[in-house]
Amino acid sequence: MPANEREQLRDALTLAEVASGYAFPNALLQYAVPELEALSVDVAHLQRKRDRLVSELRRIGYQVAAPEGTFYLLPRSPLADDGEYVERLAQGDVFVLPGSVVELPGYFRMSLTATDEMIERALPTLAATLAEANETRRP
Repeated sequence: MPANEREQLRDALTLAEVASGYAFPNALLQYAVPELEALSVDVAHLQRKRDRLVSELRRIGYQVAAPEGTFYLLPRSPLADDGEYVERLAQGDVFVLPGSVVELPGYFRMSLTATDEMIERALPTLAATLAEANETRRP
């Protein structure tokens, strides 16, 4: 196969991988697999972070379910435009994903893989941004 066709094929496969939602490990990752197998996830620590965040978010006033098997939370955005709300959070250095990106408009996605320090630092911003959003929605 000529080099230009290999490049086109590589580009097409990369696009198909991204568009399909599946991640195929590249050669570099395949070399790392033996080392990755020795790693473990501290499930109890993730559960503690989940419980802490769910409890605090509810106390602050967010609507959020307690997931049982994911690495993220999906709080409801107080604004109809979840992208706008995520931008407001980002102004306070809290970086989350708009729900509309994962076909869940009206929510935002928070990772439970954040460090404990990141979570504690984010809570005041989450509270202040929610209060501000609630104030701007009132007549």
